[in-house]
Amino acid sequence: MALIQVRNLVKKFDGRDVLKGVSIDLYKGQAKVLMGTSGCGKSTLLRCLNLLVQPTSGQVIFKGEDITLPGVDVRKVRGEIGFVFQHFALYRHLTVEENVTLGLRKIKKIKSREASEKASYELNRVGMFEHRNKYPAQLSGGQKQRAAIVRALAMDPDVLFLDEPTSALDPQMSREVVTVINRLFLDNITMFCVTHDAFLAKYISDSIVFMDDGVIVAEDIAERLFYESADPRIKQFFMSVADHR
Repeated sequence: MALIQVRNLVKKFDGRDVLKGVSIDLYKGQAKVLMGTSGCGKSTLLRCLNLLVQPTSGQVIFKGEDITLPGVDVRKVRGEIGFVFQHFALYRHLTVEENVTLGLRKIKKIKSREASEKASYELNRVGMFEHRNKYPAQLSGGQKQRAAIVRALAMDPDVLFLDEPTSALDPQMSREVVTVINRLFLDNITMFCVTHDAFLAKYISDSIVFMDDGVIVAEDIAERLFYESADPRIKQFFMSVADHR
């Protein structure tokens, strides 16, 4: 059974269909990337999957449970799904280490010393240990995103969602983050990533899902989707991001 099963998911905003019956599966250890033009529904889908946005209809089955049903423990679900935001979402008044340990202490009820040890281990994995006592304002964009990734990973989630993790970064910082995410991919971390970055998509995914106007149009490995698709929407999209490959 897939870790996440999405079935006929619909989301309407002000009477407009943003998601139009999306179905997709994500298996444990798999890394998928979701791509498509701006406004096609990618980020909305990601937010529906961890209940930041409530779907209008359809099912999101996570670990065998339909999490769209009334009475679902949303806090528990979000504790099992790591989420990395486009603009980092770090608490400015907390150090890097404090940002990482906050969820461990408040949600998982881990003692401060153990939480600090866990944070140190995860920060070291991504080359951020030396920055653990800095505040977000003292970090580069790439360092902020790496800190945000560590914060999500420290919770030991079943799956990691990433929403445009490189779009707010310059090319050099973007490649730093790609390197970190690629390491997670090689470690078989289950991931679902929304991105416009073809370079990132190629190096951190088992397959790429292409969405257009609220509908899944295609799913394939990067090479075939980038270079061999006959669909004019897909060809046009990848021509527009060719300089990022």
